[in-house]
Amino acid sequence: MDDSQLIIACKKQDRNAQKALYDRYAPLMMAVCIRYCRDEETARDLLHDGFIRVLTQISSYKGKGSFEGWIRRIFVNLALENYRKEKQKNRFLEEYGFLHANSTETLEDDILDIENIPRKEVLEMIRDLPPGYRTVFNLFIFEDMSHREIAQLLGINEAASRSQFFRAKSILQKKITAILNQSNRKYNEQR
Repeated sequence: MDDSQLIIACKKQDRNAQKALYDRYAPLMMAVCIRYCRDEETARDLLHDGFIRVLTQISSYKGKGSFEGWIRRIFVNLALENYRKEKQKNRFLEEYGFLHANSTETLEDDILDIENIPRKEVLEMIRDLPPGYRTVFNLFIFEDMSHREIAQLLGINEAASRSQFFRAKSILQKKITAILNQSNRKYNEQR
């Protein structure tokens, strides 16, 4: 079944078509969820919630633009909603002294050297970023949004978006440098 047939069948609430849609797009959307979540369990929850939303809103898809893009937008928006909820919860916890505010340490603006690091490790590093940094980093790098668009979407100013991106990149650079240094040490020891 191609996408157009699948969409028509899903609009008629055909269970087999819904399963086929899930099977076709779940791996792609799980990758989106994992980029925005710290842990796999939350990503699986977002995947589940996202497909419920896709199937309940599929009648609103009018065939303009790619179907995969339409689905991706639903998942990104869901991830952002989750981020906002977590942000509010973290503000509460921080206010009552349960969390420490992130430092404002600045580092040189280095280019990330990830060519020699497995993709899975890089994605894990991104997942481990603090939620705000991770969200801005994902939107800027993977969704190709400008800092102005990110600021409007998250309800922050452009400077905050740039700052969070810079800090995310700095954290990742430190981790990448550590991995590369470790690899170099192992290589030198083997010689």
